[in-house]
Amino acid sequence: MLGAIDRRIPVPLKQLAAEAPLNRIFAQAIDDGEFDDFEGRRIRLEVNGGQPGITIGFWAGRLRVIDGPGEATIRGSLTAFRTLAERRQDPDQLFFQRKLVIEGDTELGLGVKNLLDSLEWCLSLRNLLRQ
Repeated sequence: MLGAIDRRIPVPLKQLAAEAPLNRIFAQAIDDGEFDDFEGRRIRLEVNGGQPGITIGFWAGRLRVIDGPGEATIRGSLTAFRTLAERRQDPDQLFFQRKLVIEGDTELGLGVKNLLDSLEWCLSLRNLLRQ
């Protein structure tokens, strides 16, 4: 998804492309209050080398794509993000191997990483396209 969301695309189009799938994937965790500690917080995901990035926040019970920087940034290769999303490798290994790096508010970045690691979720094309 990150590779498809280029910085030249206006934020409203990014919102259309990413918000609904993210909220579907994490619907149960959102309903269970797992994201409540991140209310009003912003985290940015960036691909190395100035490639596409996206800033995500959590407000009023929804994950939202926003314009602007994050309080924390997780940066890595597209391959590392895909490995993380598909849960093919332990997230801690990706960070210890420096394939993914947290900058800015590292406590927020680690909190998001730990939350994602604790949840049962699966990123697949079917989840992204499901209505």
